[in-house]
This record gives sequence, structure tokens and C-alpha cells, in this order.
Amino acid sequence: MANSFAVTWDYLCPFARNGHEHVVAALKAGADWDVKFRFFSLSQAHVAEGGTPVWDDPTAHSGVLAGLAGIVVRDRQPERFLDAHLALFSARHDQGLDLRDSEQVARALDSVGLDGAGVVKEAGNEWAVNVAKSEHEESVQKWEVFGVPTFIADNRAVFVRLMTRPEGDAKLAEKTIERVMDVFQDFPELNEYKFTQIPR
Repeated sequence: MANSFAVTWDYLCPFARNGHEHVVAALKAGADWDVKFRFFSLSQAHVAEGGTPVWDDPTAHSGVLAGLAGIVVRDRQPERFLDAHLALFSARHDQGLDLRDSEQVARALDSVGLDGAGVVKEAGNEWAVNVAKSEHEESVQKWEVFGVPTFIADNRAVFVRLMTRPEGDAKLAEKTIERVMDVFQDFPELNEYKFTQIPR
């Protein structure tokens, strides 16, 4: 598989949570991958043409403030990003918190030893908003990204829905992402493959 790839995220999406938990679990266990985490706003993707961009008022749109906080940690404290990343996904999907609420976002970051209030404050700075906007727009314009998680490598992109979480199994996590990237590289003819029913 490709050892270097990017993957988009938005904390709103349960499939992004699943995919990113696999990536993070494998990285934490020592997977030899160079991964770039790229923010993509589902809220912005659903703004009607000519509508007001979410970047103009990030706290009014679910997921954007948390995404900006993720960017701040990723770019300012990269060694803490993986923990923060999981905490923000958990805040949304395990705890059901409102990611528009700056205090709840801050508490999620506090839970992994970060200065949550400080991160949230910096998330409101122009540089963080500009990074988010730039990453989102490049993903749309260059690779026609429409959702998360989208894996990007060799100037190609694929949207993936993983149905399970690694549940602490790093070997499973690594194998899962390797399967995704192997299909990506070795079988590009497969454009869509979706079960009609999901086992419960």
C-alpha cells in the first residue's frame, strides 16, 4: 500500500470517526505511514451556491469550530493531535455534545490534557479559518471531494465508508486501512461497492 496519503475529516460524520479511529490506532501502534489529516467542512459542502460561507461565522455551523480547534492542535501541537482528534470525535459521537458550543469543545480538549480554552480561542483567529478554507477548497477543486473520509494519494481520491471501529485492536486497524489503500492502488476500476443490507 501507499505509505503516504491524506485523509479528510469533519467531526460530524460517524464514518469519518470510524475511518480515523482505524488510522489513529494503527499510527499509535507504529504503522509506518506518512498521513496528512485535512479538514473538510460538510456544512460548507451543503451551502447553496451564492450562500454565506461557513467561514464567515464558524460558530453558527455545527462541526466548524471543532474542526478549527483540530487544525490549531494539528499545526501548533502536532504531537498532541491524535489524542485531540479522537477526543473531538468522541465528544460528538459517544457523548452527543454540540460542537458549536465552545465550552464543550474546550472540555473535550481538556480531557486529553490540552488547554481547551486556549485552543478554542486560537481557533477563532484568522489564520486557522484561512487554513480550513484553503484545505476545503483545494479538496473540492483539485480532487472533487464531497465527503469524509476521503483518502487521497497519487493525485487521486476515494470516499470510503467503514462500518466498524477498531475497538482498540491496532492490528485490525492497520489491516483495515491497508485493505482500503490496496484497493485504491491496485483496483481503480472498482468505483462503487456497497452492500444492500448491513448485518445487525
